[in-house]
Amino acid sequence: MPDASDRKRLDVLGRRLNEVRAAREPPNADKQGAAQAQVAWRMVIELVTGLLMGLGIGYGLDSLFGTVPVFLVLFTLLGFAAGVRTMMRTAREVQKGGDGSGGNPGSSGTGEVDGRGGRS
Repeated sequence: MPDASDRKRLDVLGRRLNEVRAAREPPNADKQGAAQAQVAWRMVIELVTGLLMGLGIGYGLDSLFGTVPVFLVLFTLLGFAAGVRTMMRTAREVQKGGDGSGGNPGSSGTGEVDGRGGRS
């Protein structure tokens, strides 16, 4: 079990490591803003694509069967639902940090203890 002097040395070492990491990291405010804009455009495109695909399928089925725009309305709504579902999946990936732009958005990187008892 570590005694008080070991804990003090570990805390000093942790602070020094955080200072070195902060000094080595380039400022990435522009990169983060560009990444967020890219994700926003991706989500808009996913929604519009789902909507247009549903619209096209519905229009095609209506013209094929000669029906009133029943299929057009039905498949447009289904395409919208599919687009929203895809957008939500993208949002979950971004929250988990799976977009490749960086780690965990919930971690502060300061070495503070998080709610689960571990260090962030």
